[in-house]
Amino acid sequence: MELKLVRHLWGLAEPLDRLLPRFAAAGYTAIEHAAPAESGADSFREHMRASGMSFIAQVFTQGQTVEEHLDSFRQQTEYAAGFQPLFINSHSGLDRWSEAQAEAFFTEALKIEEGLGIGVAHETHRGRILYNPWTTDRLIGKFTALNLTLDLSHWVCVTERLLDGPELDIVKRCAERCLHLHARVGYEEGPQVPDPRAPEFAAQVSAHQAWWDLVWAAQERRGQAVSTLTPEYGPGLYLHALPYTQMPVADLASICDWQARTEAERFARRA
Repeated sequence: MELKLVRHLWGLAEPLDRLLPRFAAAGYTAIEHAAPAESGADSFREHMRASGMSFIAQVFTQGQTVEEHLDSFRQQTEYAAGFQPLFINSHSGLDRWSEAQAEAFFTEALKIEEGLGIGVAHETHRGRILYNPWTTDRLIGKFTALNLTLDLSHWVCVTERLLDGPELDIVKRCAERCLHLHARVGYEEGPQVPDPRAPEFAAQVSAHQAWWDLVWAAQERRGQAVSTLTPEYGPGLYLHALPYTQMPVADLASICDWQARTEAERFARRA
């Protein structure tokens, strides 16, 4: 199995003709972002073709009702599919929905996915249906075609613990459905440690890496040829900053690149 490193565009304002060569030089072979608006579609396709990089499309369902989110899911995934992504990563639904509403969403969303011809992975993200381990576990038990993007930093924040005990069993079951990894380290009080290289966060880094190892092992057992990983550390309020001055406590690009290199090295040692 090959590991493909993916770089997100979250918080970056530079044009693609500057970003893509820099990402390629750092070892990334794909980018992850929302599909561009129609006005920028041709330019996006040209930059991607020239760079030789692959694309993972992100969609973010919107609205209040299940029907509104399904309409949004259908429109966004059909549009994103036109850019020939490796697959689509979806922020799906709302955390406040009842179990019946969550099931209604995935019943129809999975039917929509069947017609796309492109895989869809639903992200374990705060504010969305899969915001906690227990809801996710119930839903993957009911929907055998439900694939995941695992971003376990969200669950660490939501549960305020490092997913040991019964939650570890859920992580193992979710690893069997994981199509894509967001390799961001969270901690018990937040979804992003200030700097994963700092020794005071060694326990959190080690815990996340153990979970990522479970995903790789599960993907290998399934015969998955390529595993994708995005070091999705975020800017702004995700990246800690000093009060008043708003000076970041660490360099975001350096953190992303460090996590990507570290996991590539760990992955290579598995062979």
